[in-house]
Amino acid sequence: MNHKFHTYCKYLFVSGLASVAISCSNTRFLKQGQMLYTGAEVKIENDTISKKEKQELQSALEANLTPKPNSTFLGMRPKLYFYNIAKEPKKDKGFNYWLKYKIGEKPVLLGDVDREFNKDIIENYSENKGYFNAKATYDTVSKNKKAKVIYTVKPGARYLVDGVKFQKDSSLVNHEIQNLAGKTLLKNGKPFDLDVIKAERERIDNGLKERGFYYFHPDNIIVQADSTVNKNHKVELNVKLKDNTPDLSKQQFSIDKVIVFPNYNIQDVKEGKYSIPMNKDSLSKYAFDDIYVIDPQHKFKPKIFDRALYFKKGDLYNRTNHNLTLNRLISLGVFKFVKNEFVTSDSLQHKFDSYYLLTPRQIQSLRLEALGRTNSANYGGGELNLNWTHRNFFRGAEQFKAAIYGAFDFQMGGPSNANNMLRMGTNVQLSIPRIVAPFRFHSSSAFVPRTNITLGYEFQNRTQYYTLNNFTGSFGYLWKENVRKEHELKIIDITLVSPANVTDAYEKLYEKNDAMKRVVERQLIFGPTYSYTYTTTMLPRRNTVYYKGTVDLAGNITGLLTGANVKKDKQKEIFGIPFSQYAKIENDFRFYHKFTEKSSLATRFIAGMAYPYGNSQYVPFSKQFFAGGSNSIRAFRARTLGPGSFDPRILDQGAYFDQSGDIKLELNAEYRANLYKFLNAAVFVDAGNVWLINNDPERPGGKFSKDFVNEIAVGAGVGLRLDFSILILRLDLAMPLRVPYYEKGDRWTFNKINFGDPSWRKDNLIFNIAIGYPF
Repeated sequence: MNHKFHTYCKYLFVSGLASVAISCSNTRFLKQGQMLYTGAEVKIENDTISKKEKQELQSALEANLTPKPNSTFLGMRPKLYFYNIAKEPKKDKGFNYWLKYKIGEKPVLLGDVDREFNKDIIENYSENKGYFNAKATYDTVSKNKKAKVIYTVKPGARYLVDGVKFQKDSSLVNHEIQNLAGKTLLKNGKPFDLDVIKAERERIDNGLKERGFYYFHPDNIIVQADSTVNKNHKVELNVKLKDNTPDLSKQQFSIDKVIVFPNYNIQDVKEGKYSIPMNKDSLSKYAFDDIYVIDPQHKFKPKIFDRALYFKKGDLYNRTNHNLTLNRLISLGVFKFVKNEFVTSDSLQHKFDSYYLLTPRQIQSLRLEALGRTNSANYGGGELNLNWTHRNFFRGAEQFKAAIYGAFDFQMGGPSNANNMLRMGTNVQLSIPRIVAPFRFHSSSAFVPRTNITLGYEFQNRTQYYTLNNFTGSFGYLWKENVRKEHELKIIDITLVSPANVTDAYEKLYEKNDAMKRVVERQLIFGPTYSYTYTTTMLPRRNTVYYKGTVDLAGNITGLLTGANVKKDKQKEIFGIPFSQYAKIENDFRFYHKFTEKSSLATRFIAGMAYPYGNSQYVPFSKQFFAGGSNSIRAFRARTLGPGSFDPRILDQGAYFDQSGDIKLELNAEYRANLYKFLNAAVFVDAGNVWLINNDPERPGGKFSKDFVNEIAVGAGVGLRLDFSILILRLDLAMPLRVPYYEKGDRWTFNKINFGDPSWRKDNLIFNIAIGYPF
């Protein structure tokens, strides 16, 4: 104990010396008469306000003072030190420039501090928070070429609101203001606060914008404060229109004509080719439901604007419908820029025309993608994708996407009869910007709901084992409540797996492993799926979350109709193919915490379960869960982990690796930091596994049990992310820390780590190359 204590004291002493050394070394770079500014302190002298109010005022005042001193770390200023030791670069590049101006930080001197300016800030801010007649003074304390400024504030008692009046007059706008008064932010007994007053003006302005007062502005409102009526530190507030409020701001406007230019081009405007028809006669031949579409080439069906535009002739202007219309036009996906203009058509009747100037995106695009890859299982390969997109397929902003692809993986340096893999296929999707259904679906969201239809085919060949033909199809809906919440319902989601050319070699393999036999069984999977997504990751917050929950129900109604739910000796079939019955649920929760603009923590938790019943004894292989790989537990090769404590080493290692399960638990944590421009680094830990619901004699230890915690695999590693804007190339190096198929009591591997052993490195260091972040 004494030895550990002395060791700790030594480390503490050395750290203290280093701190003093760096601190002193920074001041030696100062010129004669210069002093390093170490910050400011605000002292509040007032016995009438609470301790909490003092702390809040002090924190706010110190946050408003400028400039900020040099950043510190454990009492040291390493960034300032790097600035000081780096030579002045001759060019705006090179190591010295990077060290001095990118890593380093220029010294903040006492001469940079405008103390009078800060004193004014303190007094003004205090008064804005209700501390009227606040007075501030300052004093400078210096020692050893360092200086700090101490500001002393005498704020006096804080004034409270005692009466709020909305002054009346006979104008229409004042009548509407009176209707808004009931939800005022100005409350009796609350402290006087200029920020609350500003928020109240914004609230009134937003309310009037919803009632047709398009030209109104928050500055048209004045809130008068009277502290002379009550001398007991109380203030009365009077909310009124300014006397010089423009007449236009007092008028309530409605919509006359709605005019859409779906082929607007700013270049045509510059060349004088663009003009807005200003009379109704010139618009009549393009009219549709009181909407005038200027589209001589008939590139777009007018009906799409009727669904997207919330303004109709005679409607009172309101900001909500204004913003909803712009957002829905953008979410159609066919317009690159959307601009809205209001032009007064009848000033006496207070009407204006609403113009929508829409610049189309490129209607068709063709993209070719090529990808090369390798993994630690001595497999290399590549993939080629050709994608065609048409964003206005039937002239109604329907998006049609078609793709063909091919991929291959081959064993490098292996035998000539190695189990190479080949995939090729095609898929198409038609996305219609409305709900196609026998019922009426109304959405007031800013996002256009969509009906999605997909068809696909994939040919998969494992050269020495089998060939699979996979057919897929789906019909469903995608809609968003708002920017955070999204729903996707596939009424029908069909997968048909048809095997061919199953070799004798593979038949011998699955004689020993029934799970491998199920891979090449004919499968018909169909049923509804539903997913719900909630995310705040697009918001500028310090903490953000992402959640996606998915429910997949296969063959439930068909099972009832055919009697498959009743246990029988023989499976029920459709077109000679047994159909699958199962219920599957999966939850994916992610939490992101931003420490600074250049560092963050990302975490993810996945929990899922698939349960077979009725016509199925097992969940189809393609619908089961897998663990391991570049987007999962990175210390284990893709799909090699689990189930449970099953040891995959007992299998023929040259044959088949994929291991699946009915239950999945996974937890990931990753610290991310920016090193330099496009170069980012990460340190991560992954944990989890998959398990079986039913016992499988051929995979002992695979069933989920109360001992599942002891079967959790753990891996950790480091990585680099090369952020090239158009893509992020990810390089991860991981190693296992806990292996679930080792003997109990010996599953942690810390005592086995040996970086100097080539054999250990080959078996335990897993290198992953991937595109994008893992989560």
